[in-house]
Amino acid sequence: MTREEKSQVIEELTAQLADNTHIYLTDISGLNAKNTSELRRACFKADIKMAVVKNTLLNKAMSASDRDFGDLPSTLKGNTSIMYSETGNAPAKVIKAFRKKSDRPLLKGAFIEEAIYIGDEQLDALVDIKSREELIGDIVGLLQSPAKNVISALKSSGGKLAGILKTLSEKEG
Repeated sequence: MTREEKSQVIEELTAQLADNTHIYLTDISGLNAKNTSELRRACFKADIKMAVVKNTLLNKAMSASDRDFGDLPSTLKGNTSIMYSETGNAPAKVIKAFRKKSDRPLLKGAFIEEAIYIGDEQLDALVDIKSREELIGDIVGLLQSPAKNVISALKSSGGKLAGILKTLSEKEG
């Protein structure tokens, strides 16, 4: 690879790091061609972009980026694949599902909305992360529940009040 090609790859990686808020670094070494193809297919179905990258080029891209990746560059050893996703927990779910039939991919680290996760033991925590849409749905549900309680209380007490008035009017009549 020439120097110009390397600098172009670094520029592209830097742009991708800037454009994505959910970045996973994994180790897929040891997967045969069939399993690698299945993993790529699973990523495609989950709308995850996956690419194998050179550690030195990714390290330079992280250094050139405006973001603070903390200890994430320290995970750049051995074989590294990078996954980008719109949903924070989608790559973790794909990795966990894929690991039911293989011991790979291993999670090296992740950058999720400014939070940094290092190590494969973080996989379960990443699977449980809620997406932005799920959080908004939870908040809307919480905001609506008091109003629903008030409306149902008014409806039920209104029915009781009407029943009491009807009974009283029948007694008088």
